[in-house]
Amino acid sequence: MSLKNPQLWIASSKEAWKLTFTVAKFFCAIHVVDKYICSIAWVHGPSMLPTFNLTGNLVLVDRISTRFGSVGSGDVVIVRSPVKPTGMITKRLLGLEGESVNYVLDPKNSDERAKTVVPKEHVWIEGDNIYASRDSRLYGAIPYGLLQGKVVWKLWPPEDFGSVARRR
Repeated sequence: MSLKNPQLWIASSKEAWKLTFTVAKFFCAIHVVDKYICSIAWVHGPSMLPTFNLTGNLVLVDRISTRFGSVGSGDVVIVRSPVKPTGMITKRLLGLEGESVNYVLDPKNSDERAKTVVPKEHVWIEGDNIYASRDSRLYGAIPYGLLQGKVVWKLWPPEDFGSVARRR
């Protein structure tokens, strides 16, 4: 492009800025959807067997439910790890504030049970595989603010495709 024709240079710069803003708006929209509406996550590990595969499942996460308090006992949730703040964990929500929770203290070594009441603005979470799960039995009830979303659908692998069942 030559500076001998300033109208052509101005027209191309305007077109470039227009394209740049269109791309920026697209990425902003993707960010808003991912952060506040729904997102896709990879869930793996032994703590949620048999609900999810050991090697992992791609899941759809509803991020609106946790913001408006429409999660309940039995829902599978994505939680910011209380012991490693950069990490995310997937567990089943078993108790909301004020509810009484009955749990096995050390399932690998005994059947001894304990009972607790979930404190205000906290929730109780546990993995479905209590023998291989680090959860509220280890670090207690977690603040509601650590909930990031509710897992609603398994997307991958194809043989697992379908809704994530709520358990009571």
